[in-house]
Amino acid sequence: MQPEQFNILLRFFKALADDSRLKIVGILANQECSVEELAVLLQLKEPTVSHHLAKLKELNLVTMRPEGNSRLYQLDSEALQSISKEIFTPEKIASLIEDVDTEAWESKVLKNYIEDDTQRLKEIPASRKKRLVILKWLANQFEVGINYPERLVNDILKRYHPDCATLRRELIGYQLMQRENGVYWRTT
Repeated sequence: MQPEQFNILLRFFKALADDSRLKIVGILANQECSVEELAVLLQLKEPTVSHHLAKLKELNLVTMRPEGNSRLYQLDSEALQSISKEIFTPEKIASLIEDVDTEAWESKVLKNYIEDDTQRLKEIPASRKKRLVILKWLANQFEVGINYPERLVNDILKRYHPDCATLRRELIGYQLMQRENGVYWRTT
């Protein structure tokens, strides 16, 4: 996501992170209102409502039109749809983490459960999420496209932990390896 779009998204969420502004947006989605009407509806002071409207106007979420001595405000649904189309796509939201190390948690799990010097597992994690990280690491000890007899799978797993039967079952259970007639292979 481009920095400009990121800032718009951040300002959008900050603006709508206030319950009064959300209520104003809700009211203005249904009808035009003046500051005075909004103040009565929300039981707020007029300067407070004006402040909230200014924040919403910065994002072009509300429009204002003069009528006599009053100004009437309305939700700009086109601007809302535009923000939605431009910024609220799954791809754009996913791009928010471009500068985040998405593997940091997995690295921490591996560091906590694997001895540095021997590369052996200290223990099999009880947590399913942590166990999956360990199992993915173990699956990488097998080459893709190679068939392994069960005895060889056990020998390889014993290098990392004595309970090779549990690890073997878990690798199959998490579909990191396949098994047929005592022959195992890595799936990914």
